[in-house]
Amino acid sequence: MTASVFKAGYLPGLSDADVSWQRLSLGSPHAPLLVDMPQLSPAQMTTVAQRVRQASQTHLKTMCVSDIIRVLDQATARLLDPKNIYRQQLEQLLPQATGFDAEMVRLNLNAYLQTFRGLQLQRFVAEDFANPKVLDEFQPRTTGGWARAFGPELLVHVWAGNVPALPMWSFVSGLLVKAGSVGKISSAEPVFATLFARLLAEVEPRWADCFAVVWWPSGASHERTAFALADVVLAYGGNTALSAMQAHVPVTTRFLPHGHKLSFGMVSAAALSVHKAPSVAHQAALDVTRYDQQGCYSPHVFYVQRGGLVSPQDFAQHLAHALTGLQHKLPCRVLSLEEAAQVGAWREAHELASLNPTEHTGLSDTTYNVLGNAATLSTVVYSDRPLPLTAGPLNRHVLVVAVDALDDVVPLITPQRDYLQTVGLAAAPEELLHLGECLGQAGVTRICALGTMTAPQAGWHHDGRFSLLDLVRMVDIEASTEHEAERFTPYEV
Repeated sequence: MTASVFKAGYLPGLSDADVSWQRLSLGSPHAPLLVDMPQLSPAQMTTVAQRVRQASQTHLKTMCVSDIIRVLDQATARLLDPKNIYRQQLEQLLPQATGFDAEMVRLNLNAYLQTFRGLQLQRFVAEDFANPKVLDEFQPRTTGGWARAFGPELLVHVWAGNVPALPMWSFVSGLLVKAGSVGKISSAEPVFATLFARLLAEVEPRWADCFAVVWWPSGASHERTAFALADVVLAYGGNTALSAMQAHVPVTTRFLPHGHKLSFGMVSAAALSVHKAPSVAHQAALDVTRYDQQGCYSPHVFYVQRGGLVSPQDFAQHLAHALTGLQHKLPCRVLSLEEAAQVGAWREAHELASLNPTEHTGLSDTTYNVLGNAATLSTVVYSDRPLPLTAGPLNRHVLVVAVDALDDVVPLITPQRDYLQTVGLAAAPEELLHLGECLGQAGVTRICALGTMTAPQAGWHHDGRFSLLDLVRMVDIEASTEHEAERFTPYEV
């Protein structure tokens, strides 16, 4: 069988013949997706960046934000249409490139794309700007004077490839603040950004030169060239890679990194009735299953409170059963040798601890169970004693830890303060604000319902920051300037 070939990138002003291409093989060896990645020379990178900067000045910055939202809504509507050629390409190519199950990709694309419809994008803008017209023109300030928000002339994105379609978030953010964008695709997932750029240029031809999708090998000199041209660099990746990138960013360029994060779940005794516990466990299993825990918002541990009608250990059983059931509907992708080794080592360590808890935990009365095996492709490890939050091996392998009170979770997560992100929470209304206060003090930046951990709402504060405000430069005309200007009017004598 001949492997399909996908040409990645979107390069305004350059023909394919002008560019050098490097071929990568993604996905399974049995059904590979061959991808030709563009390798621009430093001169070509500069040319593309300048073209994007000039085009965005002419076509993006002169549009009002409501018109930009209308274009983005039209593009998103096409991606939600199963008959649309771009949607069909995504459904075909993303599973090939990433190894994720086709049905998982389809379902998650639908949920993800819905957050980029017009109404949601209006909320997205309103979340960061009380008066969205500040993106279009100077607006009056309540303290006197006027203010205007200016997006970067050139925003450089460095995208990760652990989750399909991840680039859309920052791509759309850049367009909403009217920035020309140059995005570097990941070797692991070069498909979505490429097709999205092509679709946008088709929906709004005036935008055809307002963005580019490029690539360079890790550590290449192209990174310095791109960063030197940028006003803002927005980067996703591992902490080590981000640290190396930051060394290449000029001191006058704003650097916005999004690195490694840890997320977890919490289940109150109030959610553990006989009737509610199985559905709560199913929602938790969905958070684990979606993209096999590859996202920063995917849970590694569930802390479950004692005292409900269903015990934490029984909840672990429900979770293991739900994960096994979802395997039939949303199969786990085939793991690489390295991933399989990590999973095997993690499971073996916990199996040894369950067989000999005194030796491995130091507590003879510890209940420590491993639920699931290699055949089930998922594992739930239950611990009856408190365990600190740690990263697991991903790929549907989680801990369930019993606690007497949810307040007891705070000291278990505090050592990971710098890495905390999402908490999936099942609790009674009376508990929400108290737990929110405790978790916020500990460093958590997002709290949501179980089952929604992998689907942030439009306008969420990514890693506790503003998605749009961090990109713009505010310009103030102070009240004194306005008052003084009155002296120079023709009617002033």
